This record gives sequence, structure tokens and C-alpha cells, in this order.
Amino acid sequence: MAGPWIEYCEQANPCVLAEVRRLGSTFCSARRVQVSVVGAAEKHTLVWMAERTPAWINSDHLTALGLTGQIMAGVCYALAAWNKYYLVAAIACLALNWLGDSMDGTLARFRQRQRPRFGFYLDHMLDSFGAAVLMGGLALSGYINPWIAAGLLAAFLMLSIQSYLATYTLGEFHLSFWRLGPTEIRILLAAGSLALLRWPMVLSGQFRLFDLGGGIALAGMALMLVCFTVRNARQLYQEEGLR
Repeated sequence: MAGPWIEYCEQANPCVLAEVRRLGSTFCSARRVQVSVVGAAEKHTLVWMAERTPAWINSDHLTALGLTGQIMAGVCYALAAWNKYYLVAAIACLALNWLGDSMDGTLARFRQRQRPRFGFYLDHMLDSFGAAVLMGGLALSGYINPWIAAGLLAAFLMLSIQSYLATYTLGEFHLSFWRLGPTEIRILLAAGSLALLRWPMVLSGQFRLFDLGGGIALAGMALMLVCFTVRNARQLYQEEGLR
């Protein structure tokens, strides 16, 4: 049902209603916040690469490359159940995912060809699909308990929801948490994949390496989720709390 203000506009002056809708549809990009371990070096590298990217390559191509890399990484992890050297292929796919996922926005901004609503929506929906395939591949690899892989996916999606809600309500889009962003996660995953080649089991063979690492990561993500939810809710309450 239409609210009282909309009903009043419709009855009083249709032109006023059109103006309200026009102003309401105005999109304001949120402030991007990224404070991560490799963030500064990564930014310089991406700008350097954007300056040298051929004109026939655009941000859509890079978005497709990033998604393809993430999907192929998941496929390689699943194939690693039969041949452990698919772990090396998975690392190469993670590198392609980084290139596409990190470069698409940088290239669009460098060329002044931003599409903030389309880019924000599509990029993060594709991230969700890609994460599901990646975690699914890990779950099938035999190197991690499927329940831990499912928990990591759920935690990632919940952190993503928290980040998107904070973007809408606070006007800040955080790309990293506690100095850890997507690039740092890829580096840790790649390093862990290399370690799997030699040490699939740890602590005297009692635990799988990725079960231990995944459990620690899951606990950390849960703590992040609680801390950032409390912090943001407190800020919003202080700004809008009834007196």
C-alpha cells in the first residue's frame, strides 16, 4: 500500500510525486574503506596494470574472468580428490580470480566508465555464486570436512550481508575486516593449498590441515560478524535512537 505522503502527492499534484520519485531514485556511491595488509601495494599494482590494459579489454571482460577463475578453482579442488596436483591448478585459478575481480572496478574508475549500481550489484552477486562453487569444490576434495566448508560459506555470506547492510545504512562499504580483505584470503588459501601437497595431515596425523585452518577461520569470521554487528547497531542507535 502507498504511504500517506505518496497518497497526498498523487491527490495534490502529480508533478510533485514525479519529483519525489526522481529524488528518491538518485544513487549515491558509498565511501569505499579498505585497510588491509597488502592494500596499498595492491592498489599501486592495479593502477599500473590499468594504465597498460589494451583498449579492447573492458571491465565486463575482467568480471567474467574473475568469475571463471573462481569457478575453475572450485572444479580443481574437487578434482584434487583424484590427483593432488590439481591443487597447483587451483592456485593458478585463484590468481585469475584475483586479476579479474580486483581489476574490473579499477579499470572502470581509471577510464571513467563507472556503472556504480550495476557494478556493485553484479559483482557481489557473482562473488556469492563463485564462493558457493569454490566451497563446494573444497567440500568434495577430501581435504576438509564438508561441514566445515559449509560453515565457511555460511559465514562468508553472513559477513557479506552485514557489509551490504552497513553500506546502505551507514554509507560506507568495507572491503576488509581487521586488515584482512579478499586478496589476503586468496593468499592464505593458496599458501594452504601448497602446504597440502606435503602436509595434508597435521599434529601427528590427527587432524586434516584444512580442518584445523578452516575451524580457526570459521571462529574468526564468527567473531568478526558479532563485533561488526554490535558496532554498527550501536552507531545506528546513537544516530537514530528515540529520545
